[in-house]
Amino acid sequence: MCLAAPSLVIEVGDGVAVTECFGQRRQVSLLLLGDETVAVGDYLLIQAGGFAFERLDPAQAQETLALMEELMAQGTDARSWGEDLA
Repeated sequence: MCLAAPSLVIEVGDGVAVTECFGQRRQVSLLLLGDETVAVGDYLLIQAGGFAFERLDPAQAQETLALMEELMAQGTDARSWGEDLA
């Protein structure tokens, strides 16, 4: 299972963007977004391998990030999510 956290776009170049999420910056490809316009301030979901695959509504992205921060503050380990279901 893969968990994608919303990442804030801080720079946009030719087919790539620099994003930030939880203090980590990374360069990602915009190839999978096709003709969709990406701008500084947008939020993206990024899959393993560094490809952005979805642009999010800012309110939805901020709500998701707040929930993830709350879980991390409680010491919740994402690796254990779903273990109760096994």
